[in-house]
Amino acid sequence: MSSRLVGRRLRRQEDSQLLTGQARFVDDIDLPGMLHVAFLRSDFAHGHLRGVDVEAARQRPGVVAVYTAESLGDYWRPGPLLVPPPPIPGIEFHERTQVPLARDKVRHVGEPVAAVVAESRYLAEDAVADLYPDIEPLPAVVDLEAALASEAPRVHEDLASNLAARVLQEKGDFDAAREQAAHRVKRRLTYDHGIAAAMENRGIVADWDRRDQTMRLWDTTQAPIPIRNGLAAMLGLSESQVRVVAPFIGGGFGPKIMMFYPEEVLLPWISMQLDRPVKWIEDRQENFFATTHERSQVHDAEMVIDGDGRILGVKDVFLHDTGAYDTYGLTVPINSQCTLLGCYRVPSYRSEFKSVFTNKTLVTPYRGAGRQHGVFVMERLLDLAAREAGLDGLEIRRRNLLQKDEFPYNQEVIYQDFAPLVYDSGDYLPALEKAAAMIGWREFRERPRRHGDKALGIGLVTYVEGTGIGPYEGARVTIEASGKVNLATGVGTQGQGHFTAFAQLVAEQLGVGVEDVRVTTGDTAAFHWGTGTFASRGAVVAGNACHAAGLEVRRKVLEAASRHFEVAPEDLELVDGEVRIPGVPGKTISLGALAVQANPLRGAVAPGTEPGLEATTYFGPESSTTASGVHAMVVEVDLATYDVDIQRYVVVHDCGRVINPLILEGQIEGGVAQGIGNAFYEQLIYDDEGQLLNASLMDYLLPTADCVPTIEGAHLETPSPLNPLGIKGAGEAGAIPVGALFAQAVEDALRHTGVEILDIPLSPHRLFELMQQRRESQP
Repeated sequence: MSSRLVGRRLRRQEDSQLLTGQARFVDDIDLPGMLHVAFLRSDFAHGHLRGVDVEAARQRPGVVAVYTAESLGDYWRPGPLLVPPPPIPGIEFHERTQVPLARDKVRHVGEPVAAVVAESRYLAEDAVADLYPDIEPLPAVVDLEAALASEAPRVHEDLASNLAARVLQEKGDFDAAREQAAHRVKRRLTYDHGIAAAMENRGIVADWDRRDQTMRLWDTTQAPIPIRNGLAAMLGLSESQVRVVAPFIGGGFGPKIMMFYPEEVLLPWISMQLDRPVKWIEDRQENFFATTHERSQVHDAEMVIDGDGRILGVKDVFLHDTGAYDTYGLTVPINSQCTLLGCYRVPSYRSEFKSVFTNKTLVTPYRGAGRQHGVFVMERLLDLAAREAGLDGLEIRRRNLLQKDEFPYNQEVIYQDFAPLVYDSGDYLPALEKAAAMIGWREFRERPRRHGDKALGIGLVTYVEGTGIGPYEGARVTIEASGKVNLATGVGTQGQGHFTAFAQLVAEQLGVGVEDVRVTTGDTAAFHWGTGTFASRGAVVAGNACHAAGLEVRRKVLEAASRHFEVAPEDLELVDGEVRIPGVPGKTISLGALAVQANPLRGAVAPGTEPGLEATTYFGPESSTTASGVHAMVVEVDLATYDVDIQRYVVVHDCGRVINPLILEGQIEGGVAQGIGNAFYEQLIYDDEGQLLNASLMDYLLPTADCVPTIEGAHLETPSPLNPLGIKGAGEAGAIPVGALFAQAVEDALRHTGVEILDIPLSPHRLFELMQQRRESQP
């Protein structure tokens, strides 16, 4: 393949639509006769639901229907378990999935209790205020350790405790490694709760057509095809009767894949009951309670090293908050457990986690999906171990990195894709050295670090990210009579630049411009098979499917042109939308003309051949690819206010072969911005009764443009051997190491105080508390 298009910095084709307000989102759907839905949600984190008085609401003019759990009859049932537990020996897992509307018991604030359907959203919201739920409050389960006490109230009373799962993975002999160690560090580290805070909240429009017996659903989902399949089964329809469209999505980041949200289950059922289209758009406050959360883990971790600073072993025991239900299985804590090993050689590893039910909103993957927790623990342990051994932070990392000739490298634990965690390829040392050079690591050590009330600090961390997991994605490429190319894939999109990157892959093969390829994603009527966009897999899995479909259509084009010109296919070339015989002027035929020839109105298609210039292909990787990188930053800490100013930020990233550097840089920069928010600004605060105290953007602090520095980046390319394009995922890498990096840099700035930073997020207020504690602990 030439590099004419793949690898070029092309601007995103979809941006003109997005920036001029022409892109369609779910809330843009407005159908004749459409009704609107609002939800009564529990004000209590935990309680027995004795009933709901709905009569006043039903009497309000404009209200069409009111539904409670009892209204649903046999349709009421717990949702499916999205990801079953992986095949890890000795695993303990208790499945408890969310329900469409609470019945008998509420288990978190914001859990839906009743749905009101009215002629407008205003009327529906007014009618919600007319509903009177009878809830007997129960003590809430909030703290992770207290939740596991024998006397703790139980979130699910049919279980013996609030333990949702217990998983142990180990390799080597950690106890023996500890006996041999020259140095040992052990700390408790905490990574607290947060939200994705997508710009577009969730939304659903459902439209049942009684005459056609078909259901159309517009949904802000990252997985339209699984949603179609699941809804068809729930509604008693065939999959061909259900069409799910996921149009442009204003940020997904993981929570929009959670299947099935109660609203996704209820809206189509209500549309069928009323024979009218219905719409629900989540408001911002609902988003804090009703869209899934991420994070909240407490780690008790230990690292042992030899006299040269080489890792002998790591032990980590941690608690993971899964919220009120564990619909998404164990993806997040498994990612934490596996990603902790990072870029390093760890001969012995013992990791045990307990997933815990609490009276909080469900926890599911959010950009990074638990990987940042593992990176935070590992990198903090390395910082502490370096100090213990008298080594520089760069040097201890350099001594423990995996070397290029060690790949493929088996980490001997089971990953979230149920396969052994084997790193496919990598070259970590050049990335480390490049990042150190770019940030000026060695020179920084010679600089003055203190200026009045300001102190400078530097940080540098590494990370890996398992990307491109299966099971598969597909693509269909068609050349039309106009000469334009249609590309359809089922993967869906949430702003990653798929319309451009996928077009580049196909245009490369067919000798057309990127603007000549029309890309359709997220519409089950356009492509029937696939999984969804998550886990940094779109470019790896769907991208390779697009590439394969383009190759197959290219073969068909050359064979058709070969017959037309009566020359061998290898004597032809595809350039500028035509097939040519090089060096023979006038011997050209357009792709459109060949497409017409391939779909004749007379004659016969030869046996064993297919009409048209079209191909559908699939790609399913056997295991994940491993992207990697190094982040570094310089911060200035105000010693009076404890505000932190990020003065420089460097990213050296390796995601294999790069399709479009411009899009890649955007992905990484967006991830870093989100990571900065996670590290310094964003934290959900619960009280002891399970009430979320900062459920608004007035109180939940998101970073703005002035908080994000210019990102200085560099790309290294270590192609993956696991797919024809050699690519690895990049969607989450920007966000994963930021918490660990931020903690290290701030701690470095405050090194004269001896303070240790062991928890994230780290607000100015938290920094002030840590400094106070440090002063009080000193004699």
